[in-house]
Amino acid sequence: MSILHTIILGIIQGVGEFLPISSSGHLVLIPYIFGWDYQGLNFDVALHFGTVLAILVFFWRDWIVIIASAISTNDRPTLQASRSNETQNPNNNLAVQQFNNYPQNLFWVILVASIPAAIAGYFLKDLAEHALRNSLLVAIFLAFFAIILWLADTGSLGKKKVSEIGYTGGFIVGIAQAIALFPGVSRSGVTTTAGMFLGLDRRGATRFSFLMATPVMIGAFLLTLGNFQFSAVNFVFIIAIATSAITGFFSIKYLLKFLERHSFLPFVIYRLALAALIIVLYFIR
Repeated sequence: MSILHTIILGIIQGVGEFLPISSSGHLVLIPYIFGWDYQGLNFDVALHFGTVLAILVFFWRDWIVIIASAISTNDRPTLQASRSNETQNPNNNLAVQQFNNYPQNLFWVILVASIPAAIAGYFLKDLAEHALRNSLLVAIFLAFFAIILWLADTGSLGKKKVSEIGYTGGFIVGIAQAIALFPGVSRSGVTTTAGMFLGLDRRGATRFSFLMATPVMIGAFLLTLGNFQFSAVNFVFIIAIATSAITGFFSIKYLLKFLERHSFLPFVIYRLALAALIIVLYFIR
């Protein structure tokens, strides 16, 4: 595989994994549009490892607080002034408040929310990766869940905080995450949609979506290692990891900033336009 194709697919994975546009759907559609061959499991592992690195690097401080809170027998620990550069930045007050708003049981809520995706992944993984890798189905999923995202976005009052989600709400979002197993749905899109239907604002729903995706992404990556051929690791493999990791990190960062002032409408329009394009291509080929 050429380095150019590797970089393109790495960018698609890094951007699509965290923006509500479906990375798996794009990884089906782009090769379909340009006639590229499927690169196999090893290449998929490289792309997904990159986005696992991105989400761990971006949220590592969140996870320290979340895990420490879960195992603490005292009052919930909060993020202290170890981040000296942040305490000097007045624009970072929102980030510090977000840490302090994490409930003490969030770690366990996230584990409960991961159960539906784990069950679906175990029983439906082969179906999703092979039988449903169909461009027309991807287009249908893109369009349908774009409309659902738009309905949630326009109807969301955004009064709830992440601390109010609880186990029931977490499990509901977890069911939505299980649906994202199918290409074209978008893990971040469908879980953020579910979060907004439960009353979270855009940014809170998106942050919760990313946090609850972390154990599922790690688990899915570890499962693929069973069939991974380590002898296949080469320069192209490293490029795929680096590209998806870097673009994934900045996708998380700038999506959260974007949602402070904007809606999901641009992503809804993009998904509908892409779905229309794929349907046209499907019937004229």
